[in-house]
Amino acid sequence: MKPNPPSLKHELRTPLNHIIGFCEMLIEEAQDQAQDESPGRRLRVPDLERIHEAGRRLLGVINTLFDDSIPEAERLEESHIHHEVRTPLNQIIGYTELLQEEAADLNDQACVNDLAKIHTAALRLLDLVFANFGGQGFPGDAAERLDPHQPVSLLHREPEIPGVPETDDPARANHLGSILIADDDSANREMLARRLRRLGHTVSMAENGRQAVEMIRSQSFDLLLLDIVMPEMDGYEVLKYLQANRPASHLPVIVLSASDDSKKVARSIKLGAQDYLPKPFDPALLQARIGSCLEKKRLRDREAAYLKTIQYERDRSEDLLRVILPADIAAELKAKGEVRPRRVENVGVLFADVAGFTHYCDSRDPETVHCDLQSLVKELEILTAAHGMEKIKTIGDAFLAAAGLLRSSHESTLDCVRCGLAMIRAARSLPCEWELRIGVHCGPVVAGIVGRQKYQYDIWGDTVNTASRVQGEAPVGGLCVNFQTWCLIEHHCAGRSLGHRELKGKGAQELFQIESVRD
Repeated sequence: MKPNPPSLKHELRTPLNHIIGFCEMLIEEAQDQAQDESPGRRLRVPDLERIHEAGRRLLGVINTLFDDSIPEAERLEESHIHHEVRTPLNQIIGYTELLQEEAADLNDQACVNDLAKIHTAALRLLDLVFANFGGQGFPGDAAERLDPHQPVSLLHREPEIPGVPETDDPARANHLGSILIADDDSANREMLARRLRRLGHTVSMAENGRQAVEMIRSQSFDLLLLDIVMPEMDGYEVLKYLQANRPASHLPVIVLSASDDSKKVARSIKLGAQDYLPKPFDPALLQARIGSCLEKKRLRDREAAYLKTIQYERDRSEDLLRVILPADIAAELKAKGEVRPRRVENVGVLFADVAGFTHYCDSRDPETVHCDLQSLVKELEILTAAHGMEKIKTIGDAFLAAAGLLRSSHESTLDCVRCGLAMIRAARSLPCEWELRIGVHCGPVVAGIVGRQKYQYDIWGDTVNTASRVQGEAPVGGLCVNFQTWCLIEHHCAGRSLGHRELKGKGAQELFQIESVRD
């Protein structure tokens, strides 16, 4: 593309000459006064040199545009002109604004005024490029952003944006975050990082897309400021990676690019970017967009944490429910909101009780009693589960379990006997050397949940009562059944008759002590 010389060349060169000229004067003054100035003043020289270098780059681009010796086919395309101009202009405008703030902090009004002239010239040059080479204007006309005919106050700051607190506002802390900048241009990275750090953000930098992805994998960020044109992995590839990988897909992205091509904007948004700003960007607008993205990220994080807490509490309540109730019963309660009471035939019921427990409690402190009883009950629970039985409850030092209650079994009585004998051996092996009395009986039971505030799955009926009465008559360290139950297992067990015993509410019944099971 060949521009219209020579008037346009003059129009472009005029603001550029202002940029280079005023910058050279500021560099000379800063160097001449370096010995007398504070360290803050000396720090401005490298930034001024960056502005000067960017101005020289722009001069080279403009000279190339108007060089008649370059064939038409080799001239820069319109989209390339925008990129070649915007990158150095972004640096000039950005560093000028930073230096104005620092000069104001140093009470250097003359420096502020000269920097304002460079700033205005850069914005004028940008408007000329857009007006003559296509594209949309920069957000905020140059004349509106900074009027060179008005004095620049030392109190000059960026225009206030609704919803964006001032830097020194305590509420500003609500909009701070950890930000990653991905840009292959080191000057752009440093300039943007300095601005963001002045606002209080924590800033990290990546020089290409691949490095940015590696940092996102290993660190947590609240926002990514992403350039599109980068070596090794461009911005589009980074966006594709974020889309395909959780939790990285929740990282908000603002694309900062030297191109305002609507297709590139649309592609970035389609790939998940939250916003798109062309370089050079308006600092106040960037600050507002960053604040908006961080607030949205914070709300998403808060929602995710809330949902995680709800899920944790739900899992915890379900775990607690499974501890209180048998698994099948807990599942039924969760699915239907109630548990249907039922009658179950041929259930083996086991009652175990610790001999001499009352005397044991009277001679020991509560902590010891609790610890020893806890150890015993844990052993009994393990053995109950190992024999396919369900623990029903503990009542003081008594332990109630059932076989064939939730899963049918042809050997429910034998399961109780095997488990009971194992319980007697386990209790004796504990440090307290507990001795148990165990009673077993088999028959029908009614099962269901009782209670509203504290659920309990329980069993009732004559079978339960009989097992309890038999346990009360068992010898210390023995497992007993009545004659009815003995008839069910006598071919599988070794035992002896204890004669008739009077059972409360049952009358006289012959009891048998089981010594072993013939497996």
